[in-house]
Amino acid sequence: MRTLPSDLADAVARRLVAADLAEDPEQAYQFALAARRLAARVGVVREACGIAAYRAGRWADALAELRTARRLTGRSSYLPLMADCERALGRPDRALSIINDPSVRDLGREVQIELRIVESGIRRDEGRPAAAVVALQVPELTDGRLRPWSAGLFYAYADALLDAGRLDEARDWFGRAAAADTGEETDAAERFESLDTAVFEDLDATDSGEDATSGGERVTGSGESATHSREGATGGESASGSGASATDSGAGVPDSDSATDGGDSGEDAADGDSGSGGGEDAADGDSGSGGGSATATDAQNTRPAG
Repeated sequence: MRTLPSDLADAVARRLVAADLAEDPEQAYQFALAARRLAARVGVVREACGIAAYRAGRWADALAELRTARRLTGRSSYLPLMADCERALGRPDRALSIINDPSVRDLGREVQIELRIVESGIRRDEGRPAAAVVALQVPELTDGRLRPWSAGLFYAYADALLDAGRLDEARDWFGRAAAADTGEETDAAERFESLDTAVFEDLDATDSGEDATSGGERVTGSGESATHSREGATGGESASGSGASATDSGAGVPDSDSATDGGDSGEDAADGDSGSGGGEDAADGDSGSGGGSATATDAQNTRPAG
């Protein structure tokens, strides 16, 4: 702004500072427009106006301002924003023509990476998440060196991985982006925490399902024990029948003429009474059936809620 009179330069500078400090993107854009009205032929003013329009989501205005800024300054650092504006306006072919222009090879590495990030976004728009991931697989992603723009690269890569359904890898790269983002310019830390919580919830749901299945198996096993106990009770009834047969045998003893034989017959009758012990065994069999039912109830109580 050295070409401007000092008082005019001060007025333009105040408006540009206000635009930079404004928290509301639309208000920032209005401050930048005020500066442009005072110095429309100054490249840095048009650049600031274009960036403010981009942040406010005014894609067409941003594209026009950035083209003018590039013409006035000769800089190509605006190309990523211009390509992203074309993408936002639904013109991916124009965006890709900017990204793949041969002159891009002569640009700084930071600008090239930003163009790759825009390309990744275009591939996601096209429904090609795998291609979006590949577009960002550059050497700087894994060479172990942190640069001023590493956080943006890591964040974009994590977002592409998430869109491709690679949840664990996405969480890892959001964590790396958060570590590299010392200025907290992104929400990488929040994204990492939200994904970490989601993974633990999935694990808890899986464990609960496995516990419920195990509980069902225990109930089934207990039911089988109850069945065996009932079968034992049926066997007890057969023992009771044996006791009844012994009693019937004793009933025929009084037909004997000899007193001695009668005494023997009384002993036989007593032996017949001992057969009733089989009935007591049957009662024990019934108690076994009740034990099986209690075990099944206990198994159901061990199943986790929900």
